Amino acid sequence: MTKPVKRVAILSPIAWRTPPRHYGAWETVASNIAEGLVARGWDVTLFASGDSVTRAHLHAVVDKGYEEDATVDPKVAEYLHISEAFEHAGEFDLLHSHYDFMALTYTHLVKTPVLTTIHGFSSAKIMPVYQKYRDGYFVSISDSDRAAGLNYLATVYNGIDLSLYPLQEPGGEDLIFLGRIHPDKGVHLAIKVARLSGMRLIISGIVQDEAYFREQIKPHLDDKNILYIGPVDVKGKNELFARARALLHINTIPERFGLVLVEANAAGVPVIAMDLGSCREVIKNGETGFLVANVAEAVQVLWPNL
Repeated sequence: MTKPVKRVAILSPIAWRTPPRHYGAWETVASNIAEGLVARGWDVTLFASGDSVTRAHLHAVVDKGYEEDATVDPKVAEYLHISEAFEHAGEFDLLHSHYDFMALTYTHLVKTPVLTTIHGFSSAKIMPVYQKYRDGYFVSISDSDRAAGLNYLATVYNGIDLSLYPLQEPGGEDLIFLGRIHPDKGVHLAIKVARLSGMRLIISGIVQDEAYFREQIKPHLDDKNILYIGPVDVKGKNELFARARALLHINTIPERFGLVLVEANAAGVPVIAMDLGSCREVIKNGETGFLVANVAEAVQVLWPNL
């Protein structure tokens, strides 16, 4: 990749619209990169769902994301979408993929260089694909989330549009959780922190694990001290940030990056995060938040005199 890049294609996921209305971290990053490059005068084509919003050239073969339209078959949509981008690869100087391991299987079929941003390894079962294409071009989103043997060019942390999350005056008294309702995200631990600290917790996000929500989250909801309000858009996030004393991010697995950590900090909200994975790369302990090892330490941060 030595010649100047003039025309770039960005391959966004199609679970959600780009940028997403609510949840959709990968789509958010793809959108931020596309819009940022357009603003700098690049010729950008965004491969995304047909309802996506962009100043780039939008190329779509699927009208809506499969998570937003139950009539769309995910696998059919994904492979129509990915193949479309690679069939047009010759029109570009670079194809920047945000489509995980599936798009890698097309890379040896085109001459156009393909840069893959790895947003996380969902399972050990997908690693044979990465190993087969390990000599491609890869970017990690944190130093902690890397796999041995891949040709990494750099770590590029996820950026956000700061204008979307204006700095707010501190003063909120609630604890907030923003993210997927899934055991990995430790929502049940956030509830424990709230209970032990005697503070109200507002939970927002998509329910990704129905059994987990039904068995470990729903029994604690009382519409007073522990509330679940569903997913929110940017406006809704800012409303939560305005009333937040802290964002709880008590993950049970290593964090890959954590966009919500940066969004909260941009709005002036400190983060209490489990010290796993990338959290120590994103949060400056004691300044922009606190890194903890367990629920007890999180409570101690909130009430240091206990």
